[in-house]
Amino acid sequence: MDSARGEREPGTPPRPLVALAAAALVAGTGYAMWLLPARAIPDAPDPAPSTPAGAAQGGATGLGPVAASAAATAPAPAVTAGSAVAWRSSDQVAPIPVGARDGGPSGYVVFVDAVRDPGFDLAGAARSTGAGWYTLGHLAAGPDGCTPRWGGVVEQGGNPAANGLGPLRALGGDAGIAFGGPSGRELAQTCRDPGLLLAAYRRVIGAFDPAVIDFEVRDSADEAATARRAAAVGQLQREAAAAGRPLAVTFTLPASESGLSTADAAMLRSARAAGVEILAVNLLVPFRPGGSGDLHRLAVAARAARAQFAYALGVTGREAWRRMGLAPVLTSPRDLGGGRARRLADFRARNGLAWVSIRGARPDDDVVRVLGAAGS
Repeated sequence: MDSARGEREPGTPPRPLVALAAAALVAGTGYAMWLLPARAIPDAPDPAPSTPAGAAQGGATGLGPVAASAAATAPAPAVTAGSAVAWRSSDQVAPIPVGARDGGPSGYVVFVDAVRDPGFDLAGAARSTGAGWYTLGHLAAGPDGCTPRWGGVVEQGGNPAANGLGPLRALGGDAGIAFGGPSGRELAQTCRDPGLLLAAYRRVIGAFDPAVIDFEVRDSADEAATARRAAAVGQLQREAAAAGRPLAVTFTLPASESGLSTADAAMLRSARAAGVEILAVNLLVPFRPGGSGDLHRLAVAARAARAQFAYALGVTGREAWRRMGLAPVLTSPRDLGGGRARRLADFRARNGLAWVSIRGARPDDDVVRVLGAAGS
């Protein structure tokens, strides 16, 4: 009698064996795919806040991709110094590792717009985020041209944020003072008397004892202002060194994908030639509202400026990276979420940049923790 299932062709394996082999192939392929690295994705905005902080977001940008987790529910690794990993809300805030002030700022530097936000609580921010370095800005020329005022309006001693330096330092933190900025003119541009200019800078240093003074200048083409500033700042640094309180000097300048402007690069050369010891240059790179590719443009700008630093600051090799700070200018806190912050921190650590800072919109505290922990 004929079999109901039919006979096998010669050389054909039994069907149960075929089914078993197929199942094994599917399982093996799945395991191999699980082992492969995550595919890089474009530099897109960070996901909505509901995305877990530990979920990695790749990025085919100049700042390098971050590998995705094999399991979406895997816990985020703990933050360690120098590593660009996610911060967990359950983690305790790390101590503020500022250390000796003669080394200048490092890691992540919080910029505080003391003109627009005079009530900013330095000590409170340090306790909640663990960030230890701050820059307070901006002191600009008052109506007489030679008196420093916050935003060119508020008297030097009348800013509550700046007056909170004592509690910050009691926690181990420290801060610098920024001159110039968008709300007024830098003193050297308006105060044409070298003696009065030097006295104005001295008053600020005497009042706040800053670890660093920063100059966000917009007058680089003004050779007379550049010369006055350089002469005064060089004298201030010599006085500070003689008193055993070294004074670091930095500049904050706009940068594009072509690097610094010709005038700004020339201003740095002139300041160095006049004897100013420039610790670092902080590059302002605007993010585009709702745009993509911001991190890539930031990396391109940094690499272009690095080539200019060799001539402007007289440095070579990796020292050019160590003399650079990066300051993305945000239009909204959503411009820089956890994923982008980790890539930015990784770029800083990988290249040995002096620090990362943020301008414009204030980032979320979680982003500050990511940048601070990864950049210590």
